[in-house]
Order: sequence, then structure tokens, then C-alpha cells
Amino acid sequence: MTTSSTEHLPERPDGSAVPGDAPARRGRVRARRAAVMAVPAALTAATLAVLTAQGALGVQFAISGMPFTVTATELNGTGFAQFGSLDEMAEGSPNAGDTGGQVLVVTSVIKNATLTKLCQSVDLGGTNLVIRAGGGAQKVTASDLTTDSTELSGDAAFTDIEIGNDASTLDKAGPQGRGPKGVFSQQSDTVRIADLRQTNYATTAGVFKLPGLKLGFSGSGC
Repeated sequence: MTTSSTEHLPERPDGSAVPGDAPARRGRVRARRAAVMAVPAALTAATLAVLTAQGALGVQFAISGMPFTVTATELNGTGFAQFGSLDEMAEGSPNAGDTGGQVLVVTSVIKNATLTKLCQSVDLGGTNLVIRAGGGAQKVTASDLTTDSTELSGDAAFTDIEIGNDASTLDKAGPQGRGPKGVFSQQSDTVRIADLRQTNYATTAGVFKLPGLKLGFSGSGC
């Protein structure tokens, strides 16, 4: 369905339309909001067998726009929530490309999480910065762990899962685990993921403990 060029334009006092790009801007906003609502719905079925593990609208800082990989042999968590969101890069970021500085992500929140053999790597252009932790007797632990991801995989199991909630009403992961009103979401009492692998743009946590931390450069990532 199409509309005339003046249908939604602002008007002068005499009632005539004022030229501008307001309809185009509205169209872009509608498209982005529609995408945020649609992506979690499309992923819901997959998350029952594949992991999709922050805040009201993504992270509360400007992301670099450089994705990083996170893996773990096992993740266990209590208080799980998940919904779609948009992350924003700093204005004029060289990593924006044709994205307009926005990345559509699946935001996952875990109130309390433990991870075994955590690995995180970011490609710096042929050289990878790699962080490893939790490979010994002590596991990595985190509270209010939030992850903004574009790709996720693993073998997942949930207890007392609820699918189709309005993201603003989620309560199992605490206040940090609520999303925008009108956005499709899901939550569960517990989550377990074996062979976790994520492509992330942001991660935050209230407390993040990394026993046996090792940081270095490598020719390969996680």
C-alpha cells in the first residue's frame, strides 16, 4: 500500500504541507521496531534446542561494532530471560558500514550463572586477543550476566519455561531482565547449555569472577 507524498507531512498555518523527510524517517523507525519484534519470534523454536542466552534496550554504552566469540563447555544459570533489542555504535564509528550504526541482537539475561572452560576472543585483523578462565576446579561465576548476541549455538535445557511474554513483564531474572514493552520474549527458572558458542557485541555483569584468568594473543580464536 502506498501513500501520497504529503499525507503525513507537517502543515503550515494555512494548511499546506511543509516539504521534508518526516515520512522517510518514520518508515525507518517502523522498520527497525518491526525487526526487533520479529526476530525473537523467529528464533523461539530454535532456542528450545539452541542457546540464546540486558537491560531495557540493549547495553547502556556505545558498542565498538566489533563482534567477539565466547565459548564454554557448559553454562548453568538460574533466572533466565531473553528478548530482541538494538545495540548502538558511537556516532561516526568506522565499524558501522551500511548498518547505520545499529546491530539487531538477541539479549539474554541470567541472574546467576556458572561457566566451565570459558574462552573469549576478538579478531584484531589477523591476530586474536584471547581470554581463558575457569579451566580448573573453580568455574567462572557471574551475577546479572547479560549478553547481546547475533549467533548462538549449543545443547540447551530449561525448567519452567514461559514463551510469548511481553518483554516488559519478565520477572525471573530481576529488573535487569526486562525488555521493551510490546516485544516478544521468553523466560525460565533455570537454563543449562552444553557446548555453548556465541557471537556477541556486548556483555555486562554485576559481578564477574574469572579464576585462572589467562590473556594473550594468538593466531586463532576460540
